[in-house]
Amino acid sequence: MSAFGKLIRTTAFRLTLVYLFLFALFAASLLAFFAWNTRRLITEQITTTVNAEASEINDIYLRRGLRGLAFTIGNRALRPGANLYLITTPTGVALGGNVGSLSPGVMATVGWSETNYRRLDENDNSPHRALVKVTELSNGFRLLIGRDLEERRRLFGIVAKGAQWSLLVMVVLGLGGGIFVSRRVLRRIDAMTGTTQRIMAGDLSGRLPVGRSGDELDRLAGNLNAMLERIEALMNGLKEVSDNIAHDLKTPLTRLRNRAEEALARSGSEADYRAALERTIEESDGLIRTFNALLMIARAESGQARGNMDDFDAADVANGIYELYEPLAEEDGMTLTVKASPAHIHGNRELISQALANLVENAIKYGKPTASAQPLGIKAAREIMIEARREGDSVVLSVTDHGPGIPEADRRHAIERFVRLEASRTLPGSGLGLSLANAVATLHGGELRLADAHPGLVATLVLPARAGERLAAQTQDVPQKVA
Repeated sequence: MSAFGKLIRTTAFRLTLVYLFLFALFAASLLAFFAWNTRRLITEQITTTVNAEASEINDIYLRRGLRGLAFTIGNRALRPGANLYLITTPTGVALGGNVGSLSPGVMATVGWSETNYRRLDENDNSPHRALVKVTELSNGFRLLIGRDLEERRRLFGIVAKGAQWSLLVMVVLGLGGGIFVSRRVLRRIDAMTGTTQRIMAGDLSGRLPVGRSGDELDRLAGNLNAMLERIEALMNGLKEVSDNIAHDLKTPLTRLRNRAEEALARSGSEADYRAALERTIEESDGLIRTFNALLMIARAESGQARGNMDDFDAADVANGIYELYEPLAEEDGMTLTVKASPAHIHGNRELISQALANLVENAIKYGKPTASAQPLGIKAAREIMIEARREGDSVVLSVTDHGPGIPEADRRHAIERFVRLEASRTLPGSGLGLSLANAVATLHGGELRLADAHPGLVATLVLPARAGERLAAQTQDVPQKVA
């Protein structure tokens, strides 16, 4: 398609034509109304003047008779710019005036009419147009008084010519402006089209150009860029998950297969087979937990869990997690405490409970006190604090331990899937606990913050409250271990 063909097919150009037609119609209507009212005003002025003069001349005729009438008409006809005058007998013979000829039948009709005429004192034989009034006098004589309409014609001609030029200028400027706007919009659309073609070809890093005008195209481009960033992040996340699954799950699957093969190769006792099966089941449970954690993260990141949101008290969630993990902490030589105040929140209770459980389990597993925690005392160094409170429009759920913590440079990396820092590689786990907690926080419009507890780590879920009027029915929190 040619450039001009693309131009005239644009929405901007078509809208320009529509608005141009509407403005031209409005301007034509306005000028027509002005011309009509001007014509009517001039006609009213003529009729008022002629009626007044006809009344005056009729009085002269009544007082002075036909001779005085003829004398008056003769004097007035000689004045510069005089009106039209004509006196005729009942038989139609002209007795005086300055009219040389009229359209046939004008004098036969009493009242107002428009007619062509020619003056006696003009050498120009071309007819002129006049508005005349014929009055019948006593004894059958008739008097014609009129006014030339040249002034009205000229004024109407001026208005008509002005309308023509105005419409011409409007059309030219409208088409010029339409072409300019259409070309500008078309260039921006072509730029967007080129970017989208690169994106469809697989280059997800492409972004639509955004100008500084802030118009609807800029807003659309901004929203599309945000969508593209989200799509790129999801695609990168999908690729990362696929790579991580292929890398991190290869080892446990290989170990599972080797154990099964070893059990088959060795002709051991029933106890050996049972032990091999138990180790296989344990390894399978770990794999199932890993896959369930991945599904839960995907569910949170895709926003599918928004349909299960309800109102509840985050303090109840904190207390439930405390009751569930307090025995486990004691077995590991740690002390679990809780400090919860009413903090109503609108969200997915199951996911928030799971996220908090992951933080607590990480603290129990990796929060063993180090030498830097000795000044706190043995009891304080082994304490893990769960907190739930309201801060402004947010609900804060935090877990504090006094272990080695996470260096600030590694905190952003620590929330990625399957990431396990050097200090935790010797301990069991899949590296998905913080990833799930971060996904849950993002789902609720909040964030996961990792900070230094001096010593130790403070892992905090900051979630917007948006609490409703009713709390959801209390349910037992039995989260799945995925940390």
